[in-house]
Amino acid sequence: MSAKLTPLPYRKKLLKPFWSLKRKLFNEAYDMKTQLPDGVIGFAVLSFFALSQPALAQKSYAETEKEKKPNIVIIMADDLGWRDVGFNGSEIKTPNLDRLAATGKRLTRFYAHPTCSPTRASLLTGQSALRLGVTRPYSKLNPNGLPLDRKLLPEFLKQHGYQTALVGKWHLGPLKKAHLPNARGFDSFYGHVTGGVGYFDHVHGGHYDWQRDGITMRDKGYTTHLLAAEAVRVVRNRDKKSPIFLYLAFGAPHLPNEAPAEALAQYAHIASEKRRTHAAMVSEMDGAIGKLINELDAEGMRDNTLIFFMSDNGGLTKHRLLPGFAFRLINGLESIFGKPIPGRFLEFMRTNMYDGAADNGPLRGGKSSVLEGGIRVPAVINWPGKLTDTNYDGRLHVTDLLATLMDAATGGAKTGQLTDGKSMWSALTTNREVAPSDFVTMGIDGKAFFNGRWKLIVRNDGELQLYDIVQDETESSNLASQRPDIVEKLRNLLAASQVGASTNIPLWRVILDPDEFGGEERKAPMADLAVE
Repeated sequence: MSAKLTPLPYRKKLLKPFWSLKRKLFNEAYDMKTQLPDGVIGFAVLSFFALSQPALAQKSYAETEKEKKPNIVIIMADDLGWRDVGFNGSEIKTPNLDRLAATGKRLTRFYAHPTCSPTRASLLTGQSALRLGVTRPYSKLNPNGLPLDRKLLPEFLKQHGYQTALVGKWHLGPLKKAHLPNARGFDSFYGHVTGGVGYFDHVHGGHYDWQRDGITMRDKGYTTHLLAAEAVRVVRNRDKKSPIFLYLAFGAPHLPNEAPAEALAQYAHIASEKRRTHAAMVSEMDGAIGKLINELDAEGMRDNTLIFFMSDNGGLTKHRLLPGFAFRLINGLESIFGKPIPGRFLEFMRTNMYDGAADNGPLRGGKSSVLEGGIRVPAVINWPGKLTDTNYDGRLHVTDLLATLMDAATGGAKTGQLTDGKSMWSALTTNREVAPSDFVTMGIDGKAFFNGRWKLIVRNDGELQLYDIVQDETESSNLASQRPDIVEKLRNLLAASQVGASTNIPLWRVILDPDEFGGEERKAPMADLAVE
């Protein structure tokens, strides 16, 4: 808090002795001019004048901070369900996120893609994941990555004086150095490049994957705690003359279900072991967010820091879109062999089919689906004094974020790169709902297209579903037969949307060498596999 200023007449009275002493020194210095070199006298006089200025004339660090461009912090959860946070009615304790929501702005209709890599691609480019050819999570075997002819958000921010850091999960290309974070605009990177690692062993698909700037790091500890410590270190050691962009991408609460014993203890009352562990993982992430916010406060940065929180997709639940024979196969094998079942890919399937314990209620569906539970995610934006503590109920989506954050950071500077979203900054700052841009996404069950209040789903089997998603968030009333005019309009818009060449590898390669989360380290570390 700034010091209270003394009324001007009293300040003049208080400062009168200082000015008298200055005049006396000046006169004495003038008399001594012939006795001492000019440089010495000048230095002495100027030094006294500088040191004798009242402290009130100096700006505090916090005041100087407010005059800079805002610091920007994006915090991303992984596979967090709609009702996995306190501010959406969860039994899980998330006091730090709840405080961000209460003092900031909840985005009640914010959309991501159904899986992780597509969402991260759209976040950093402002372009549709379909246009980018990123339609599924990247495998550890993927030789490609986010197309190199696109610039990313950190690159644009660096053009405006920002220092940039990625702490956590990358998942946009693991095997070529040109695709890795340090080559895509991030000054520093600490975390993992693959989709999901063991929280204690840091292993993905047999490879150890924990690194700093492309170098393997054998750091011991729970990944959420390690990322919290690194985020605090980045803030504390930043260049204080420049604004910072920090992208903190947690692995939590993505599989595997692992949490510290003390975190599990606070949820002993939850009967389901999987839900109990999931809750503990979410709470540990919330605690890590609290540590970062405390550091921003300690550094005098909080009032000039915009924080955006979101999940990369809906939560992983027992809602599955696989054919019935897949369940019969896995259930039969488990009844014979128990857990784990033989065959790496079959066990990988079993884990993904049954171990998810998120809660997306009241929304239908979950991760991988274009139903609301797969793509409508918890989201909050918070900037003290700049954004009011009211909900924004208009539709926003991940493709809007690049343009919106660039507006907040630069006041409207253009990137020169095509975007499929639009800046929603004026809507957020004025609390006036703005017509949203269209949004197209793709999941395991088909494609979805949003236009205005309407949502069209084109399922893989050709079925058409039309929802007034403003009035029917649970997607319980299919209006396709009643509004063929809207169906035709949205189908034409969907057909006209740009679809780029796929950057994903064929699924059969993933089946032969699956991307297990955690487990035995059998192969070279991921950092050692990256090539020029």
